[in-house]
Amino acid sequence: MIQGTASHAGKSTLVAALCRIFRRQGLRVAPFKAQNMALNAYVTSDGGEMARSQATQAEAAGIVPTVEMNPVLLKATSHTSAQVIVMGRVVGDMGVLEYRSFKTTAWQVIRDAFRSLSEKYDLILIEGAGSPAEINLKSHDIVNMRVAELADAPVLLVGDIDRGGLFASFVGTFELLSPEERNRLAGFVINRFRGDPTLLKGGIDFLSQRLGRDVLGVIPYLEDLDLPEEDGVSLQNQAGRALEGASAEEVRIAVVRLPHISNFTDFDPFDSESGVRLEYLQRPGELSCRPDLLILPGTKQTLSDLSSLFEAGWKEAIWRYLRQGGRVAGICGGYQILGERVSDPQGVEGRCGSIPGLGLLGTETVLESEKRVTQVEGRTSVSAGSVFRVLPDTPIRGYEIHVGRTYGRDGRSPLFYLSQSAGLPEVPEGRVDGTGSVWGTYLHGLFENDLLRRGLVQELRDARGAPPPQGGGGSAAGSFSLFRERAFERLADAVEGALNMKAICDLL
Repeated sequence: MIQGTASHAGKSTLVAALCRIFRRQGLRVAPFKAQNMALNAYVTSDGGEMARSQATQAEAAGIVPTVEMNPVLLKATSHTSAQVIVMGRVVGDMGVLEYRSFKTTAWQVIRDAFRSLSEKYDLILIEGAGSPAEINLKSHDIVNMRVAELADAPVLLVGDIDRGGLFASFVGTFELLSPEERNRLAGFVINRFRGDPTLLKGGIDFLSQRLGRDVLGVIPYLEDLDLPEEDGVSLQNQAGRALEGASAEEVRIAVVRLPHISNFTDFDPFDSESGVRLEYLQRPGELSCRPDLLILPGTKQTLSDLSSLFEAGWKEAIWRYLRQGGRVAGICGGYQILGERVSDPQGVEGRCGSIPGLGLLGTETVLESEKRVTQVEGRTSVSAGSVFRVLPDTPIRGYEIHVGRTYGRDGRSPLFYLSQSAGLPEVPEGRVDGTGSVWGTYLHGLFENDLLRRGLVQELRDARGAPPPQGGGGSAAGSFSLFRERAFERLADAVEGALNMKAICDLL
């Protein structure tokens, strides 16, 4: 089991690396995280919802993601409440105290899910959450040391030295563990170190002498991992960075960082394209950089974020940007925001209400309590050609996670024709305006479709008259999946070289 001194210490990445390392050794390996709180979600083949990070770890292990790998998913709806998803299905919204009572039920599900995985795989790599030393949570823990006890698993504690205070975090965490928990702690892993590891010798020796535990590896700071992030912490260092420094040959894509942004991993595939710069904007004034495409992403709170856009002055800025020749897209909640109105008659997002949208598409959205969670496949429409520069009937696939239905004033100009599986009827999905400059869709994973992504980038480049990037355009051999595979291999090589793998294998 991999636990951390804090959130964002590198647990998810280390588990992904170990999944690939042990896969390369010929083991059948699977990830497991009992409870995850994240807004980046993935849809399994049977329509279950799970955290994107465990789906990524499964990809590193070379297996199909299943909800057993993340039996409990929490998606925050406010500072004190969350939507609770158990074994891929929504069971309801709960406040802190209600969920604390629910944990007895959740623990039974977690135990069953872990045992189910254990019957199918040689090795389970378990990820903790936050820190095991949160003394206010330990009495009702269902994700850290209690899971380690369930699995009878040795624990490695990882800490992020780049954030500072690492040795104090290691010592403090150890001191707050019970004697039984300390016995499970087999060693430490130092993550994101910049420099010569020999400089850490004094601190490493101190840990060994003071706590009787060795540091089993110093992982270097790895730039541009090109792997999905678990939550919005990673965006804090990106939001607000302007595109002013983009070169003339770069296609510039900007994403509005909504207050409740979700599934921003949708945009990771652009990292595979040379000559593309992706940035997150926090204030409407940053639109002065004139990106080639502005995207409104998914959100867990559509009405709330739509109100925030109005209050911040985004509507005027976006309309002005369009008049100057810009292009705007919306994904999922962003698609709903682009329409003329969003209504919540059942109070799905908290309070009943209805507010105007940005009015860029002739659509209206009505939020409904039933959540659509499904993988889909299909083909592009004639209208999609003006956006993605692809022929009609180009195959596509992705997944949907949303509440509500979006209606158009007419049935014209869909982007896609989609079905839940081959043989089922296709239905029109998404919408593009008459100019091709505004479009929206519910389809997550859209840009993982290589032909669509490359066609969109080329359309944006030609619209501005930008030259091709130096060294040629396109992704790694034209395939995002190959690009991701190379990222996994790079990560595994770096981590395997940094860890004391003999000691870790001895633990196993």
